[in-house]
Amino acid sequence: MSEYEAVIGLEVHVHLSTASKLFCSCPNSFGDEPNTNVCEVCAGMPGVLPVLNHKAVEYATRMALAIHATINQRSQFARKNYFYPDMPKDYQISQYELPLCEHGWLDITVNGGKRRIGITRIHMEDDAGKNIHPQGESHSLVDLNRAGTPLIEIVSEPDMRSAEEAVAYLKKLHSMVVSLGISNGNMEEGCFRCDANVSIRPRGESQLGTRTELKNLNSFKHVQKAIEYEIARQSDVLDDGGKVVQETRLYDAGRNLTLPMRSKEDAQDYRYFPDPDLLPVVITDEELQEWIATQPELPESRMQRYTADMKLPEQDAEQLCEDPFLAEFFERAAHLGGKPKKVANIMLGMMMREINQSGISPSEMRITPEAVSELADIIDNGTISAKIAADIFPELMKGEEMPLSYVKAHGLAQVSDSGAIDAAVQKIIAANPEEVRAYQGGKTKLISFFVGQVMREMRGKANPAMVNESIRKLLG
Repeated sequence: MSEYEAVIGLEVHVHLSTASKLFCSCPNSFGDEPNTNVCEVCAGMPGVLPVLNHKAVEYATRMALAIHATINQRSQFARKNYFYPDMPKDYQISQYELPLCEHGWLDITVNGGKRRIGITRIHMEDDAGKNIHPQGESHSLVDLNRAGTPLIEIVSEPDMRSAEEAVAYLKKLHSMVVSLGISNGNMEEGCFRCDANVSIRPRGESQLGTRTELKNLNSFKHVQKAIEYEIARQSDVLDDGGKVVQETRLYDAGRNLTLPMRSKEDAQDYRYFPDPDLLPVVITDEELQEWIATQPELPESRMQRYTADMKLPEQDAEQLCEDPFLAEFFERAAHLGGKPKKVANIMLGMMMREINQSGISPSEMRITPEAVSELADIIDNGTISAKIAADIFPELMKGEEMPLSYVKAHGLAQVSDSGAIDAAVQKIIAANPEEVRAYQGGKTKLISFFVGQVMREMRGKANPAMVNESIRKLLG
């Protein structure tokens, strides 16, 4: 065990999926031609007045409710002053002294143990634009389409002690924002991204060490690797008698290391002050009660329902609930008649294998819940074996044919004719006299050899249970 303990806090930025930006009516969309979704407000022209998008307030409040936070029904926007080419106003509209909510928490499970992670606050802010650096060129370009996009920043307490805990926390937040419908959570597009504050201290001490802020973390894998690298780097610095410098560092995924970017700013460096152009944000009692009453089901509640009502193992339920699309897909397939455990087995086995091999996301699958439900049924009633189901699943993923019709068209229905199975077993017994003597001499594990030979003889279509029964009967 290392003599140092890691102390980790995350600042998670979530793009809210509103139709328009936070303070103007420009479309809030990704992938459009550069600088086409820009007006005087998000371009920072002098004399313009921002108007708050109230749908963003609702979305932010729904997230605050999900993390058990105290809602501040009166909050205030502030100006966070800094100068950068992608921030045309020369300040960001954010929240500082009076944020939307404070003092939340969520529970995570890592290595079988549960931990509660405190959440300091959620505040609202608008996003900056995007700097583009053409390769080989001596100039940079600025795209302001993203400027003014509504964000929430979820700031955790420094309660995490490992990269694994940080990733578990991040994955849970991700599933929550997608389940709530407030964000698509696309990390490649920057809709869900985080900065990690990492420090170490001698194990057993309570005083915090000097922290560094890690940026450019756009995947769960990068978060884990960057934090692990930074913990090791800081440990080496202290072991060599040096001091960790407070700074912002960029993660280089290609080389798997962090590099200095700039000295770390403190709050006073941004010279926050209340935005004079915006009234305080007020959430009425009626609005708050309506949002509470219409809050969507969260992954944790759904997981408990799967284990209690559908009798799924906790690990299966947790895997399904990590992705809201998979959870909805599972529920539809299970409610169509497919037995929940068999449906879950197909999805977490065959389906996830195909998803991982093809590199598509679950939402891009062409197979339907109806097809998975039918596949579960025909495995359960013995029409096909689980092996044949696995063999044909890549074709079923194309979504062009239902399982039963595919099985019939290709002559793959399972053979349950006892006469045909007995004949195949007798043939295999006759061809393997040494194995028969060994089996009858006590090496009963050889039954798997005979099952395999019979299944090969019958091209995998024999009913496995009947094959086992026939072998035991004929070998005595």
